[in-house]
Amino acid sequence: MGILRIEVNGGPATVDQLAHQAIVNYGHLTAMQVRGGAVRGLGLHLYRLDSATRELFGSGLDGELVRAHVRHALGAGIRDASVRVSVFQPDGDERPSIMVVVRPPSDAAVAPQRLTAVPYERPVAHIKHVGMFGQIYYGLAAERAGFDDALLTGPGGIIAEGAITNIGFFDGDAVLWPSAPLLAGITMQLVIEALAERGVPSRHDRVRIADLHSFRSAFVTNSLGVAPVGQVDDQILATDAEFTQGLTEAYESVPWDPI
Repeated sequence: MGILRIEVNGGPATVDQLAHQAIVNYGHLTAMQVRGGAVRGLGLHLYRLDSATRELFGSGLDGELVRAHVRHALGAGIRDASVRVSVFQPDGDERPSIMVVVRPPSDAAVAPQRLTAVPYERPVAHIKHVGMFGQIYYGLAAERAGFDDALLTGPGGIIAEGAITNIGFFDGDAVLWPSAPLLAGITMQLVIEALAERGVPSRHDRVRIADLHSFRSAFVTNSLGVAPVGQVDDQILATDAEFTQGLTEAYESVPWDPI
């Protein structure tokens, strides 16, 4: 996927700024799909950036400033895009810097996803941080083995999340999300609210690989949207067509917020 534009603090990225990102693996980010100059869950993205900046750098991040930088990076000619907003703080700087990377837009997978379980848990899982060697390593290994992505698990086969997704399970009455340490993804949060409005509650509990046969459906969420999960390693998972359709409709009902 080609890069259309990289800006830092509202201007073209400099060599020094890019060098810091290449050398110092410390910071955090959020990723979003922009359509018509708008984003689903914009307020959640801004909250994520502000809270992580406070935790990593000891100061808040102005949401209106982030919006202004994203609008500037998109410019007048780009209405649809994949946008990544990263926050880092070079040595000696008094405040964090905001990097906006603009790429062509992407869409969610349509076919049921095939995942392979791997023994890996992200450090500081509640933050969407840079330094994703483990996720990338296992994600690429999964693709080489013929899967779509990796499913991250802890001791005893306890499920946490996908390498770049959250995973949820429908038991016929509610959606169960893993209670293991994980990133509360923006789409995950939007789906929880949208499903609740349709009478489908969510809860968090321990989920093991050995429990997969007991669910009526499984699905993943990320910035691209939602997709069903049809297989984990050699286990073929059930798919509840009615629930899957309702899940898709619930996600698509989420409004778009102008940047």
